[in-house]
Amino acid sequence: VASLRAWLFLIFLVLMFEVWARVDFGGTFLLNPYNVQSIAIFAVAPLLLATGQTFVIISGGIDLSMGFVMGLAAVVSAHVINWATPTMGLGMAIVFGALVAIAVATIPGFINGFLVARLRVPPFIGTLGMFGVARGTAFLLAGGTTVPVQNSVFASIGNGRIWGIPTIVLITAVFVLTMHYILSQTKFGQHNYAIGASEIAARRAGINIKRHVGRLYILSAGCAGLSGVLYSARFAAGAAQAGEPMLLDSVAAVVIGGASLFGGSGTILGTVAGAFVIAVIQYGLVFVNVQPFWQFISVGVVIIISVLIDQAQRTFSGGRQSE
Repeated sequence: VASLRAWLFLIFLVLMFEVWARVDFGGTFLLNPYNVQSIAIFAVAPLLLATGQTFVIISGGIDLSMGFVMGLAAVVSAHVINWATPTMGLGMAIVFGALVAIAVATIPGFINGFLVARLRVPPFIGTLGMFGVARGTAFLLAGGTTVPVQNSVFASIGNGRIWGIPTIVLITAVFVLTMHYILSQTKFGQHNYAIGASEIAARRAGINIKRHVGRLYILSAGCAGLSGVLYSARFAAGAAQAGEPMLLDSVAAVVIGGASLFGGSGTILGTVAGAFVIAVIQYGLVFVNVQPFWQFISVGVVIIISVLIDQAQRTFSGGRQSE
């Protein structure tokens, strides 16, 4: 129900901007292929971050380090690809650089998982600390600036198209569908919901909570790593601050998509709707010539409303159960 509400709200937003564009400019918003592709590209990085964030939030946690883990992966991929291109060639250098960047990104995830699962550090505090560590490491590796990628094939992947669809959008779609299958159809996903709903009940059911939570934060960091690689491909450069403005968008997409911050509920498809809600708001307001500062206000209002609806549903269901 919650994810359906997010999709309905997305449809409402698109129709609202369509009417707005026709009334004010005599043009179209929805039927312009450039607009649709731009929104899809705009949603790629926040959606990848939000995909990993969905797993963590459903379990009752949160990962605040993802933004700069993404930046760390972007910088590492740029450096490694530049180093490997002369010896490995254009194609193999890209594969090697992407794998190294994602592997490096999982290191903060492993540490997050160890802090939260083994040492019982609150997720908010543990991942906030890793936020600072990843941030500083990324800027040190980048030398305080962006790192250009000297590989023409890498740039063509980031800005190319397959069957008229941006390549990075197709890569994201395949990855997100895979994560949807894992969450909805596998034992790993079932255990995730069980832990978020009741950790005590999950432990009694024989679920190894510490191991599962540790894997969650590694998965989350891996999603951030992939996002960083695609960012470098799109801009042909790695930047430490690549994911900084997208961290809150990733949390917002999960919440708007119907996941509860208290854990136990949420879907990847709902998160997809949430990510596109944010992308449509941000791109649509620019399209109709509204000051960009309204983007923050609009997204913030939507987040607050989504949380209030979640709390109201929990109160109502709790009241029904007590009856």
